[in-house]
Amino acid sequence: MIDFTSIEYLKTGNQKQIKTFEVLSQNKVLIHLAEFDPILVGTIPINIDIENSDLDIICYWKNKTDFIAKLNVLFINETDFQIRETVIDSQETVIANFKLNGFEIEIFGQNLPTKNQNGYKHMIIENEILKAKDENFRLEIIKLKQNGYKTEPAFAYLLGLNGDPYSELLKYQI
Repeated sequence: MIDFTSIEYLKTGNQKQIKTFEVLSQNKVLIHLAEFDPILVGTIPINIDIENSDLDIICYWKNKTDFIAKLNVLFINETDFQIRETVIDSQETVIANFKLNGFEIEIFGQNLPTKNQNGYKHMIIENEILKAKDENFRLEIIKLKQNGYKTEPAFAYLLGLNGDPYSELLKYQI
């Protein structure tokens, strides 16, 4: 199984994965965020990205104020930098967005260990489903995404899941 806690696997991936590795490595994004246990999640790691897919990096903060301060120090000068606070899944959440070397980056932080965050859990389940299905399934996911579906609703649709796609996917048994 791929160790998604490191981005080393991207070096031998497709062209976009290799470019992702280069951008994150050259800019030391994950190194600068190391104290927050960052993990790259989303569609690029599991090869279901579309043209405008961003790089989603989840983080675990213990002190929200310190996390926000660190994000500001690190990324405030990046193109289109924005930071906001919200509540997602009953968790205080900090989200920073900016552009870096042609990629849109989203840093998503919660006071929850990264492997316990839904972004990581969804990616792991989706990767397992993709391994169990054929290439046509992966291509259908991409096609749905190109037609406006978000990732989890696309999986739920193809798997015939009813109800909230985000919670149903977490319960899905392969």
